[in-house]
Amino acid sequence: MAKGLPKRSEDYSQWYNELVKKADLAEHSSVRGCMVIKPYGFSIWEKMQAALDKMFKDTGHSNAYFPLFVPKNLFEAEEKNAEGFAKECAVVTHYRLKNDPDNKGKLIVDPEAKLEEELVVRPTSEAVIWSTYKNWIQSYRDLPLLINQWANVVRWEMRTRLFLRTAEFLWQEGHTAHSSKAEAVAETKQMLEVYADFAERFMALPVVKGVKSESERFAGAEDTYCIEALMQDGKALQAGTSHFLGQNFAKAFDVKFAGKDGKEEYVWGTSWGVSTRLMGALIMAHSDDEGLVIPPKLAPIQTVIVPIFKGEEQLNQISEVAQKLKTELQADDISVKFDDRDTSSPGWKFAEYELKGVPVRVAIGPRDLENGTVEIARRDTKEKKVIPLSEAAQHIKNLMTEIQENIYKRALDFRTDNTTEVDSYAEFKKVLDEKAGFVMAHWDGTPETEEKIKEETKATIRCIPLDFKEEEGKCIYSGNPSKGKVMFARAY
Repeated sequence: MAKGLPKRSEDYSQWYNELVKKADLAEHSSVRGCMVIKPYGFSIWEKMQAALDKMFKDTGHSNAYFPLFVPKNLFEAEEKNAEGFAKECAVVTHYRLKNDPDNKGKLIVDPEAKLEEELVVRPTSEAVIWSTYKNWIQSYRDLPLLINQWANVVRWEMRTRLFLRTAEFLWQEGHTAHSSKAEAVAETKQMLEVYADFAERFMALPVVKGVKSESERFAGAEDTYCIEALMQDGKALQAGTSHFLGQNFAKAFDVKFAGKDGKEEYVWGTSWGVSTRLMGALIMAHSDDEGLVIPPKLAPIQTVIVPIFKGEEQLNQISEVAQKLKTELQADDISVKFDDRDTSSPGWKFAEYELKGVPVRVAIGPRDLENGTVEIARRDTKEKKVIPLSEAAQHIKNLMTEIQENIYKRALDFRTDNTTEVDSYAEFKKVLDEKAGFVMAHWDGTPETEEKIKEETKATIRCIPLDFKEEEGKCIYSGNPSKGKVMFARAY
């Protein structure tokens, strides 16, 4: 199955593209820049959704759904937000097609069916949601308003890559309104912690929590908090963002509330989101030259049982043992597939499940039946063990925890080994070109310096870490005073 998968060391980009397709996660669609997420890929996204949705609800949020279309005048109401997304907007101008009188069987846009006002296909939902909140919020009793929606958005990207950057993608977006600045800031930070917890506990992905520089901030936000992860090619990937919006959207859409003293005030807002880009992070952070490596908590199939048999009689004998083991594992909430197809060889199946990143593989053959054993292989280390059948279920249950922890540790060790502190611009450029990874360097705090570094090296300030250490120093580029080192990297 994995034949033809390029090596990461030779062509990382091609390895990623081929792996997404060969592992049956997604493919390009007939619509330029859009993808079809295939069942196996979507089942991983569903597991991500389920875990995140529970975390949102556990922190008091409710789901709702808002329109895909945003009237242009609403979209324009918050200027910075509109400007920030303007270049990526798809716009609906007409509402009907008609037969082409000059070309039978073809359809043309009906010029008489022009919309009175153009509609923007949502690139993000702040405008349509805040215009709705104006009707929902009247007094302090209506606050806080804690809403999330699972949806699709459209950002007209010219250069696309499956999961990482597509014209349409799936995501969740939280939008909350509060009676005070302190409460809104606390919400912004709380959701950042939720994302970091999800990334580390479910995705086995270590992340750096931080604040974006002004130039990297979400359009219309006062502050953007983020989690940044490091991929195996040394590039960073922004894995989630949480924005403190201040009163910008409340003022743009006139969302006020009457306080306990009867005085009217503008509410304070937040928004936060993660997307199917997390699928790209999962693939690039853990997988190898043989295929996917999926942490057990997100694996659609956690254990696969492959029978090794000749003839129907052997298969029936093995099936009896396999079904008992399957039932035992399912009782422990471990998802199991028993692959008894006779159209593929065991070796072919082994390669297929290795490619698909199934955490644990169990092989049962005639000799195992005689000896009362099974062979258990783990995907993360490729280690194989022959285990007594009576101990198999407990061993596999233990492996789920071990594999999850090992995948996280491996990614954490990689990040540690590829985080470098530098004190000069020459050293900064050398590390980026020879090693990549996260580079900690002094910055003078100005957008001008940040832009120059980006122009010359393609590296951006990924974040100012929340555990930022104040230390006097000199900016690597300008030589001006700096209050501490920030985290740079080249990024997706």
